[in-house]
Amino acid sequence: MNSPAFPGGAGEDETGAIGSAPSLASPAGTGEGETGIIGSAPSLASLAGVGERAVAHVLVADVDAPELAADDRHHLQRVLRVRDGDVVTVGDGAGRWRPCRFGPALAPAGDVVTVARPAPDTAVGFAVLKGGRSEMIVQKLTELGVDRIAAFRAARTVRRWDDAAAARMRERWQRVAREAVMQCRRAWLPEIDLPVDFAELDLSQATLAVPGGRALQGDERFVLIGPEGGWSDDELAAVERHAAVAANVLRSETAAVTVAAMLAAHRSGHLPAQPR
Repeated sequence: MNSPAFPGGAGEDETGAIGSAPSLASPAGTGEGETGIIGSAPSLASLAGVGERAVAHVLVADVDAPELAADDRHHLQRVLRVRDGDVVTVGDGAGRWRPCRFGPALAPAGDVVTVARPAPDTAVGFAVLKGGRSEMIVQKLTELGVDRIAAFRAARTVRRWDDAAAARMRERWQRVAREAVMQCRRAWLPEIDLPVDFAELDLSQATLAVPGGRALQGDERFVLIGPEGGWSDDELAAVERHAAVAANVLRSETAAVTVAAMLAAHRSGHLPAQPR
């Protein structure tokens, strides 16, 4: 059985989605490049020996013996209209994936490939928002390749919660991230932290997004987006590094997506680090 090959081995260039996390989005052996995503990692849907583009990507518990969950099978058949015999990629969200033929049982169509975790890690934290806006942030940060997502309660955060609600929020965000990984064909699931108070965050490598700060340098590893009421004086004093996201005042969810895109582009080399 032939292994799927990365386009890089054939001298092809990937310019797919913004996000340096590995994706599964490019066709195989066609000599054509993807132009949807900015990402330095090789694409994972290059199916040498299969000769077909994967029509979907789905997460499974074990790529060595892949089995579809009932909800995932329903989504593939009823929503994406995947048919028996179509090629899909399956992954475990921890860097391992392989192509399979869809049918009553998944039939492996290539060897298991292991993709290294992207480096350096990127993390974005955000003050929890009301409504479904936090879910949207998690979805978009996942698509953009953020490795760790940390929600928190700032002094001016409107929404409040107890421990049980925090656990439910994280469980919901993990489902959102799982669905986003399958949609964007990413090899690694992001880490979703349990939401905590700002004072409980590890701020040793943190940068606060603030209006009028210096430009992002490209070496930031953990950028925090404040609540719509802004940072308190104590929060501003707790973190030495401050950076501006844009010239305009952005909504919190817009700022989070902007930061994620910039970190991904810096990591991929598409946006060089700024000189200090």
